[in-house]
Amino acid sequence: MALSRRQQRIIDQLHATNGVLSSMEITSMFDVSVQTIRKDLNELSQLGHVRRVHGGISLPGNNHNIPFSNRTVMNLAAKQTIAQKVVSLLPEDSSVFLGIGTTPQQVALALLDHPGLTVVTNNINVALTLSNSPNIQTYLAGGLVRPGDEDTMGPETTAFFNKFNIQYGVFGVGGLNAKGQLLDFSPEESSVTQRIIENSETRILVADHSKINRYAPVVTGTLSNIDILIMDSLSEPYKQTCKEFESEIIEVGSTSEFLSC
Repeated sequence: MALSRRQQRIIDQLHATNGVLSSMEITSMFDVSVQTIRKDLNELSQLGHVRRVHGGISLPGNNHNIPFSNRTVMNLAAKQTIAQKVVSLLPEDSSVFLGIGTTPQQVALALLDHPGLTVVTNNINVALTLSNSPNIQTYLAGGLVRPGDEDTMGPETTAFFNKFNIQYGVFGVGGLNAKGQLLDFSPEESSVTQRIIENSETRILVADHSKINRYAPVVTGTLSNIDILIMDSLSEPYKQTCKEFESEIIEVGSTSEFLSC
């Protein structure tokens, strides 16, 4: 189910705050009735985007990610813009890791007309998307298929990734905290991402703005473990965090794309 513009604004505002919004704050954002806002909040709760609490809403349980099918519609325009920038950085006849998540899926869609790529992934949606292109050779890692996440995980997956020496590793994370740490929701997710980092010559992290200050319990690494971070926009506090690291920042939603991290 696609979110309405108002529902998307509610989600964006929820991520921009500390993950909690009161009903009064939400009502003041829009010139609509309380009943209309209540309907929006009920739908967002049923889809798993928010959790209803007394007097308002909060982000879902901290230790679990939102279901994949629901994440595909969140910040979609931002993810598509990020994907286009990734594609512009990849030369012809190069090799690419594509990790799990909805932003790498958008990268796969943008890559369909890209000539001569070799792609290694554990993202089932990425593999199915790229199978439509005769110009892209795609390797799908085996392992445990996670219901609802539409990817593979486990020792078979990491062992498969360790067989490759890849030029560009493109991956997402569950969250980015103020210390510059890359966060994931499970040790299995973290392990796969670490294999991408270790076996790639150029490591590209793709994330929309909602990942900043989003909690996830597992530390996968830090910004020092990547070469390029591509985001739609960065908050001023997070730009200050980036200055402690040496990764290149590309802010695709900004008039000044390249920042020194």
